[in-house]
Amino acid sequence: MVLYTSPFPNSFLSVLHSFSWGLIFPCYWLADRLVASFVPTTYEKRQRADDPCYFHALCIIITTPIYLALLVASLPFALIGFLLWSPLQSARRPYIYSRLKDKNHANGATLLTEWKAAGNGKSFCFGSANVCLLPDSLARFNNVFNTQARAKEIGRRIRNGASRPQIKIYIDSPTNTSISAASFSSLVSPQGGDNTNRTVNAGIKRTTSMEYKGDNCGSNNSEDSREDKGGAGDPNEGEENTCIVRINGEDNGHMSDTETDTVNGQAHASGPAEPSLEGDAEISKTPNHKQKEGDSGSLDSYSASRESLVKVRVGDGTVDQSTVNNKLLYKASIMKKTSVRKKKHTDETFDHEISAFFPANLDFLCLQEVFDKRAAEKLKEQLHHYFEYIVYDVGVYSCHSCCSFKFVNSGLLFASRYPVMDAAYHCYPNGRGTDSLASKGALFLKVQVGSTPQDQRIVGYISCTHLQAIAGDTTVRCEQLDMLQDWLSEFRKSTSSSSTANPEELVAFDVICGDLNFDNCSSEDKLEQQHSLFTHYKDPCRIGPGEDKPWAIGTLLDPEGLYDEEVCTPDNLQKVLESEEGRKGYLVYPTSKNHSSSQKGRKASLKGNGRRIDYMLYTEEGLYLEWKVEVEEFSFITQLAGLTDHLPVAMRLMVSTGEDDP
Repeated sequence: MVLYTSPFPNSFLSVLHSFSWGLIFPCYWLADRLVASFVPTTYEKRQRADDPCYFHALCIIITTPIYLALLVASLPFALIGFLLWSPLQSARRPYIYSRLKDKNHANGATLLTEWKAAGNGKSFCFGSANVCLLPDSLARFNNVFNTQARAKEIGRRIRNGASRPQIKIYIDSPTNTSISAASFSSLVSPQGGDNTNRTVNAGIKRTTSMEYKGDNCGSNNSEDSREDKGGAGDPNEGEENTCIVRINGEDNGHMSDTETDTVNGQAHASGPAEPSLEGDAEISKTPNHKQKEGDSGSLDSYSASRESLVKVRVGDGTVDQSTVNNKLLYKASIMKKTSVRKKKHTDETFDHEISAFFPANLDFLCLQEVFDKRAAEKLKEQLHHYFEYIVYDVGVYSCHSCCSFKFVNSGLLFASRYPVMDAAYHCYPNGRGTDSLASKGALFLKVQVGSTPQDQRIVGYISCTHLQAIAGDTTVRCEQLDMLQDWLSEFRKSTSSSSTANPEELVAFDVICGDLNFDNCSSEDKLEQQHSLFTHYKDPCRIGPGEDKPWAIGTLLDPEGLYDEEVCTPDNLQKVLESEEGRKGYLVYPTSKNHSSSQKGRKASLKGNGRRIDYMLYTEEGLYLEWKVEVEEFSFITQLAGLTDHLPVAMRLMVSTGEDDP
């Protein structure tokens, strides 16, 4: 299957499309700004409440007639452009595939070594988020604004969080079952030239301040490094850029002052790092990106999460200067007592947490509601610092291949560190109401993640979707789930190049990500909860229809509280969501006739932990029979606090081959 790298099959149609859109854009922009001026966010209302001169009201009185006059003047040109633009959509391709050609641009990514299916297996990390990148006037109805600046900041936070080294913390004491909150969202020094794991006997302490430089790791991306990593046999292929920290139960996690000084001295030996100022001019225009002490949302900030950063003490031997991480600036203020978080629900087979960061070594990312095309370009540019392969501008426009006229695309975006082999998109034909104006659908992708010593390709399937959003449209969503399963089955058959007798490909995983717009606890969503999709695909957060696991929380935030000081930073939002009262105040819960729509301050007993409408599903069906797929980690992420009204989710799968390490 050919991947489409441009929206049109030839340059003539592309030029004609650009010309037609150039005629439409002034009218579109003016209408967007006009409507936006009358839809303030709660942050803007608070700012204007302190304005005794009513300056904003005066600005509206002056600018509204100007916008209206210019809008009327641009209408004839927009009409001509629309008459050119609409027929062109029949020739438009359903997506754009972007591959980073300049590898040096991806300075935040860890180089991948090809998986040869040797050893015990390999882990793959998946992320999904609804980022609400609509035109600014429409985004304001969700209480978010400044779409272009938000797109850039969202991309920066995701790639900075994902480019961190991964740290795993194990506790050797048989009586101590606690686990650090930083189990897989913490920062450590890099692993040196080789790609093997390091086991460090360490005392864990939380720091009050730390700086992370996610963009200055070009040394890890040289061609020499690539050759070195490819040539060295890696017995732990499933753990890339990973540091394993073992906590000795005897010292109870304490570190002496002498050892603390030693670590500080080694960290400072690399010299101070300058803070990144990329995008600060734009970001400062919105309140979402104001950095405060303890704000870990942007890893370029001076302060990082006390809940998600740890300091390690190196064991015996000296540390080579080249291994000191020049991205981390440890400061002297550290807590004298170890603070670790008890791992709840110890009967669970995998780790789970509310994390202030996207998981380290994120391999695949599925985004929804990337509707604005200019914002999509800004987001793509930022994500390309980490992800080499991106599929964006997914969907159809006008009346092409759908029953109703589509004004915007599907809003789906997919980013990957592994090459995309095939891609397909289908539009749901049964959208209703305002959802019918967007080409909501499903994006199916096939990626190659490695090869066997017998030159068999190792592949994976990922599906990204966004279902009907209007409450009460249960039947519509169930029909869309039916279509999703049928389309996925057809995609797997059409892209498979192997037979049972002579397999040319081994399927490692099959994952579905997206905003399904129903939760597993609402009585109104019973039909979706019992859909056959959940008999073929597993939901790590679900016990059964109508019942989630106790640690699972809702992913839909109450828009009215997005800018409250208690939740406007990733650290603060993380702390709030860890308490039941905090969740009641800032998450949307299943609707009830006995409760008002406002969530703020509600003390009534509510079912579940909020509306969890963002899903990550996986299956064991249709995979290579000799391999086993298990969930290794699941996290709810607060790093996009103040930028969207959804909580991103992430899942790490371990594909076990059943072979011993060489």
